[in-house]
Amino acid sequence: MDRRNKPATAGEEIIKAYTNGEAIRAWEFMGSHAQERDGQWGYTFRVWAPHAAQVAVVGDFNRWEEEANPLSPIGGGLWEGFVPGLDRYDIYKYSIRTRDGRMLLKADPYAFHAETRPGTASKLYELGGYQWQDQSWLEYRKKNPVYHRPLNIYEVHLGSWRRTGEGEFLSYRGIADYLVPYVKEMGFTHVEFMPLTEHPLDDSWGYQCTGYFAATSRFGTPDDLMYLIDQLHQAGVGVILDWVPAHFPKDAFGLYEFDGEPCYEYQDMRKGEHADWGTRVFDYGRSEVRSFLFSSALFWLEMFHIDGLRVDAVASMLYLDYGRQGGEWVPNIHGGNENLEAVDFLQKLNERIFAEHDDVMMIAEESTAWPKVSHPVSEGGLGFNLKWNMGWMNDVLHYMKLDPYFRQFNHRDITFSFFYAFSENFILPLSHDEVVHMKGSLLNKMPGTYEEQFHGVRVFYTYMLTHPGKKLLMMGSEFGQWNEWHFEYSLDWHLMDNEINRKTQAFFKAANHLYLEHPALWQEDFSWEGFEWIYADDNQANTISFIRKDDKGDFLVAVCNFSPVDRTGYCIGVPVPGAYTCIFNTDDEDFGGQGRGDKEPVKSTYTPCHGREQSIIITLPPMSAVIYKCTRKFPPRRKKEAKLAVKAPAAKPALRKAGEKPAVKEKAGKPALRKASAKPAVKEKSLHPAVRTKAQHPAVKKSPKEG
Repeated sequence: MDRRNKPATAGEEIIKAYTNGEAIRAWEFMGSHAQERDGQWGYTFRVWAPHAAQVAVVGDFNRWEEEANPLSPIGGGLWEGFVPGLDRYDIYKYSIRTRDGRMLLKADPYAFHAETRPGTASKLYELGGYQWQDQSWLEYRKKNPVYHRPLNIYEVHLGSWRRTGEGEFLSYRGIADYLVPYVKEMGFTHVEFMPLTEHPLDDSWGYQCTGYFAATSRFGTPDDLMYLIDQLHQAGVGVILDWVPAHFPKDAFGLYEFDGEPCYEYQDMRKGEHADWGTRVFDYGRSEVRSFLFSSALFWLEMFHIDGLRVDAVASMLYLDYGRQGGEWVPNIHGGNENLEAVDFLQKLNERIFAEHDDVMMIAEESTAWPKVSHPVSEGGLGFNLKWNMGWMNDVLHYMKLDPYFRQFNHRDITFSFFYAFSENFILPLSHDEVVHMKGSLLNKMPGTYEEQFHGVRVFYTYMLTHPGKKLLMMGSEFGQWNEWHFEYSLDWHLMDNEINRKTQAFFKAANHLYLEHPALWQEDFSWEGFEWIYADDNQANTISFIRKDDKGDFLVAVCNFSPVDRTGYCIGVPVPGAYTCIFNTDDEDFGGQGRGDKEPVKSTYTPCHGREQSIIITLPPMSAVIYKCTRKFPPRRKKEAKLAVKAPAAKPALRKAGEKPAVKEKAGKPALRKASAKPAVKEKSLHPAVRTKAQHPAVKKSPKEG
């Protein structure tokens, strides 16, 4: 039987696995499950509450009376009970009597569905009835590991991407009609949803969640979310979900002190609380908590066909002193600031996930220099297969905000990332965190006039697409949204009435499809085999140039000019002689530029430049990026047929022995007389030195009239 349709099962083995921290599909056993007992249909409930004195299920069906449906302990801190006659969508909570006599009402940590805020109760809901139609996508995913495939992610906050005319949320099914064709047309390969796990507060954007197995009911039912994911998969678009195992909120109905005492969180609040965030930290050393989190991760990958999880706030998990001052944290057993339990948890999490599904993505949002985040556990790594490059993001955004004059003094901001680009499997993110809280939109970060800001966006994004690493872009950036992102309302789609915004959207669409069409831009993202510098150090011109290559050696030449100066006649070295065609130019009129740049192929000459034997002279418009492809290779220059003769040194005269008479020099014979009728001999050409042959293609400098 398919595990996705497997009914709840009971037994000592699963209880043992759960309490030993080895359960990876605990949702099949914990929570609420429809079942028949003694000829009656109803629901079985199981919950972990190790410190509780009593536990019961309460809801509208029993008028919320805790004595009506008590649960019984079954070992390992677990409680179980059966309630007949219940139906889908009935609401319920657990009534928990603490050891000190208090009564708490808690939502089910393993519930599949919940009331829409401000309601906080869980809802009965059975999974397994949705009929998926994405088998072709799953087969493609299995055969095409992400490492050597294009990955260009569109980050989406589902509540604010688009709303109704009245400002209300669109449903999961309703938004599919707009989001799926839009993402496909724009050329993005994946959508990354900010958390869709249930959460009580809109302002948290989903990052303080209370339902680790429940899709938020703001937009519909779990089956409705499956429909949205299914539609994306059928369109060839992958789905990534933000997942938050770093902390949880202190809402009274949630995981917070679940049975009146710390259960899911550390007991020592020097480890168990993030004061800055007002949240509690999971106890990564506790077995039942590990089973809970292992299972939550696998749940979304299996039950919702998610293609990858982006694990939020990994740095806060790794460091005991994260967000804490001296005296507010406890060193580990070695005296260090590393949370060894969290390290072990992350390693085991990734090992378990990849053992079940080796074709998914486990992405770390990790902002420090912790080594080997995206390396296998067997090599001493954390076991993720991708990591956000936060250093690149901070450096390049700092650079782009500068007045172009001052960029020459900060040139390392756009070059340093290349030197560590292959130390991890990086994703280059321009995420929601960079376009909120007074940081400004991507467009509004750019200096200069309104028109110049759009030029800056285009050169930035082309630099990002050609830089080694996978890509992520926050929604709204692709059409030049002026306002920073606000979760409370829709993106400013009305801007599409403006020509410049339509042309900006056309630019992003063209750039994304260019990326898809050229393996040189994604096939070797994690190796020096896919990258070569041409010239990294032209800081006075705010310019860099480099080569991207695929595994067959086909290459593209990228040149980025981050200054408002026209650099017509800019010379760069190229790897092979040939004709180079500009296949992408951010100054194209269709993108909102002025149409400057090379319209015809540029022929290389044998003029050494940047350590290469041949070079091209290009037109490099102000604040622009251009990409060239060698569309016709020239034969290599013919080598000289023979080398100049090297004169052999004269032999030394033999030494005359003592007493030996000198040799008598013979007189030269008379020259023979030439007959009168004889013609003078023709003097033969000397074999050495050889006559220098002309090069097949002389290095003639291109005249202004030549193409």
